[in-house]
Amino acid sequence: MKNVNRIVGLCVLSTLLGCTSQKGIKEIPESISGIYPRLAYYNNEGECGTGAVVPWADRLWVITYGPHLPFGSSDKLYSVSSDYQQTVHSESIGGTPANRMIHRESNQLFIGPYAVDAEGKVRVIPYKAMPGRHTGNARHLTDPAGKIYYATMEEGFYSVDVNTLQVDTLYLDGNCVPKKKGELAQSNALLPGAHGKGFYSGQGVTVYSNNGEASHEALEKFDVEAGALAEWNGKDWKVVRRNQFVEVTGPGGIYGNANPETDPIWATGWDHKSVLLGVRDAKKGWTFYRLPKASHSYDGAHGWNTEWPRIRNVGTEKEPEYLMTMHGMFWHFPATFTADHSAGIRPRSAYLKVIGDFARWNDQLVFGCDDSAQKEFLNKRKAKGNIEGPGQSNSNLWFTSVSKPDELGPATAEGAVWVKENVKAGVYSEPFLFAGWPQRCAWLKNEGKQDASFVLEVDVDGNNQWQTLREVDVPGGEATFITFDAKDKGEWIRVKANDNACATLSFSYTSDDDRQNQSDRMFEGLAQLESEKVIGGLLYGLGDNRRALGVVSNEWVDGKQVATGYYEMGDELKLVKKDDPKTSEFIVKKFAIPQSVVTIDDCSVLVVDDRGRRWRLPLGVDEYRDLTDQGQLRVCREVATERDLFSCMGTFYELPAENADGYAKIRPIATHNFHINDYASYRGMLVMTGIDPAEADDNQHIVVSEDGKAAVWVGVIDDLWSMGKPVGQGGPWKDTEVKAGVPSDPYLIGFYDKKLLTVEQQSDKAVNMTIEIDPTGNGDWMVYDAFSLAPDTKKEVRFPKEFQARWIRLTADADTKATAWLVYE
Repeated sequence: MKNVNRIVGLCVLSTLLGCTSQKGIKEIPESISGIYPRLAYYNNEGECGTGAVVPWADRLWVITYGPHLPFGSSDKLYSVSSDYQQTVHSESIGGTPANRMIHRESNQLFIGPYAVDAEGKVRVIPYKAMPGRHTGNARHLTDPAGKIYYATMEEGFYSVDVNTLQVDTLYLDGNCVPKKKGELAQSNALLPGAHGKGFYSGQGVTVYSNNGEASHEALEKFDVEAGALAEWNGKDWKVVRRNQFVEVTGPGGIYGNANPETDPIWATGWDHKSVLLGVRDAKKGWTFYRLPKASHSYDGAHGWNTEWPRIRNVGTEKEPEYLMTMHGMFWHFPATFTADHSAGIRPRSAYLKVIGDFARWNDQLVFGCDDSAQKEFLNKRKAKGNIEGPGQSNSNLWFTSVSKPDELGPATAEGAVWVKENVKAGVYSEPFLFAGWPQRCAWLKNEGKQDASFVLEVDVDGNNQWQTLREVDVPGGEATFITFDAKDKGEWIRVKANDNACATLSFSYTSDDDRQNQSDRMFEGLAQLESEKVIGGLLYGLGDNRRALGVVSNEWVDGKQVATGYYEMGDELKLVKKDDPKTSEFIVKKFAIPQSVVTIDDCSVLVVDDRGRRWRLPLGVDEYRDLTDQGQLRVCREVATERDLFSCMGTFYELPAENADGYAKIRPIATHNFHINDYASYRGMLVMTGIDPAEADDNQHIVVSEDGKAAVWVGVIDDLWSMGKPVGQGGPWKDTEVKAGVPSDPYLIGFYDKKLLTVEQQSDKAVNMTIEIDPTGNGDWMVYDAFSLAPDTKKEVRFPKEFQARWIRLTADADTKATAWLVYE
C-alpha cells in the first residue's frame, strides 16, 4: 500500500505547542471537545461530507463526498491510526460515496468505490466501470460468498465480484440516462422518488430507499409527496411505500444479517407528520410505526437535508448496543426489534451536528460529520444578509465518550398521526411511540362539522396486545388537550374514530430539562454583556487550499469599535497576525453583520421570514437590543450543513432551512449572557468571537494571539447545550391596540420549561379572550382556553408540566388595548 500526504500535525506526546497571551503561555490541547483539528478533511467541491466511518485493519477508514459527483471528484479515502495520525490514500478517486460493507467471506471492507483487504491494501473500482453516487451495499441474493451489490443514489444497481472486482450492471444509473428538458439531475424513471439512501438484503429481496423527490415543487416545500421504499426479488421491483426513507439495515449491520432468511430488516424514514419506522418480517411482510421528531431541520421534500441517518451497533460483540440517529435525536434501538417484539425504543438526547456515519472505535464513539459546505445550496435567507459560505468545504470526525448520546439536549419531541385527514370509522392510525418521556400530551382536533368520538389504545408490552386507554368525545370544529400521567403505560399508542371524521392528532412529549441558568465553565472567557473590553472579530474559512480561518479582529471599548488587525488560525489553533489587506477587505465586505434583519420591540423579537410570515420570539436582557441594532452581534449563520444557527437576545436557536419550513420549526438551544460578536464553522469546530481578555487565560477553549489583540472561543456546536437552559420573557401584545377577531402574531412557546402567561386589557368593558395553540408549527391552531376578562384585571395561566406545543396566539372579541406576557424560567 502506498501512503502519501501523512499529516502529523500535533504530536500525541506532550509537546509544548501553545499560544502566548498577555499573561503567559498556555498549552493548547490536541483536541477540543472531541475534535482533532488536524484530522479535518477538505475537497474542492460545494460540500465535503463524511460518507462512511468504519474500523478495519487496525485503523479507522473514512470517505468523504461532494454534492453530485457520479464520476469522481477531489474527495479522498482516509485512514486514521490509533494515535490519531491521518493517511490520505493515493488510490482516491472521490465521488459522492456513502456505502460501506464488511464482506466476511473475502475478509474485505467495501467502502465507496474501494475494496480494502485485512492488511489495508486498497483496490479501486473505477467510475467508468461503475458510475453513480454510491449509497449502499448489500449481500448478494444468490452468490453471497462471491459477489456483493452496489446501489447508487440515482437507482443504478450493480453486482460486483469480490475477488476480481468485475462489475455487472443490473440497472443503469440515472446520471447515464439523457434528461428531458426541465428534469433535475436526480431523476430516474425506475422507481418513484429520488435521492437514494439505504440498501440492504435479506428474506429473498434487496430493499432500497429514496428520501426525496426530483421536482421543482419539492425544492421549496416540505409536505408534498416524496420518496419511496422499494424491494427487488432478483427480477422485479415492488414499491412498498411512498414516503421519504433513509436507512435500511438489520441486526447484522454492515456485515449483513447472519440469518438472512429470518432476521428482520429495518427501515427509517419520515413524512411531514413524524418519523417513520418499518420492519420486515419474512412471513408477515412490512409493519410501520411512527416516532416524534426532535428537529425539523431534516425535513424538505427534496431529501437533501438528511445526509445518512443510521442504525448501528456501537456496543461490543458480546453486548450489542444499537444507536439510531434520526431527525436530530439519538435513540436506543433494541437489537431484537420485530413487529411481534417492538418494545424498547427510547429517546436518548437531542443533537445539532449533521452526522453521516458513526462507529465505536478504541472504546469511544466517532461521528463522521457534514460541517461546512461552501455552497450552502438552498439554505438562503435575508436574516443572513448576503453572507457567503466558507471559502472551501471541510468537515471532521467527532470523538466522544460512549455515553455522550445520553448527555446532550433535552429529548423533547413531537409528531402527528393525522393532519387534517379524512379518517374512516373503525380504522386505526399507525402506532405512535408512547414510552420514554416523563411528560406527555396530545392535541386532538375534530376538523369536521359533526361531533365525533375517538378511542385511544395502547400496546403495553410491544406484543400487539392492545387495550383501551380512554375514549374522547370532540364536538365538530373543536379541539381537546389530552394529558397522560405515569399510570398511562404503553410502548405504543394508536387511535381510531368511531365515526367518519376529519381530524388532526399530534403527540407532544417533554423530557426534564435539568440544566442550570448559568453557563458551563467551558465558556469562561466569553465576554459578558457588562465587560468593559471585548475582543470581537469577523470570521471566514479561507479558500484556495489555505485551510485556515481568517479573523478580522476588533475591540469594543466603551461601546466603540476599533480595528486591531487581520489574523489567521490553522490546525495548531494559533492566531497569527498576517499582512494581507486583500483578504481582510474581502471578509469585511462579504461577512459584515447585516442590520435590521429582525425587529426588537417592546413585546418581543419580530421576525418576518422570506415568505412574509410573521413570528415572535422571547426577549432577553435589554442590553442586547442596542447591540443588535448596532450590528455588533451576528444573528444568523450556517454552521452545520443546510441549517442555520440563529442568535438573538441572548438565545441560540436551531433554524431549519426555508424549504424545511424555516422559522415555523425553530428550536431554542440555550440562553446566555455573552457578547458574542460572530460565529462560524471551521474544521468541525464552532468558533465564536467576543472574548474578555481578562478572563481568557485558564480555559483551553479560548485561543488568544501572541499580541493579545485577537481571540476566539473554540468547541463544537453541541457544546451549546451546556450554555444555559432556554429562558426569556415577552409576548405577542404589550399595551397593543388589538382589533376584534384578529389573532395576534404567533409567539414561540415550544421547548421552554416553566411557562406563565399573564393577560390584561384596558377597555371599559369585559372582553372575551381566546388562547390558541399550534402544536405542530403547520398552522394547526387549536383552542386551549377561553375566558372573559374585566377591565384593568389580570388573568394568569400557568401551563402544566405536561403542556408542550410550538406556538401560541391570542384573540379578543372586541377592540381593546391588551398585554399578553409570557415568562419562561
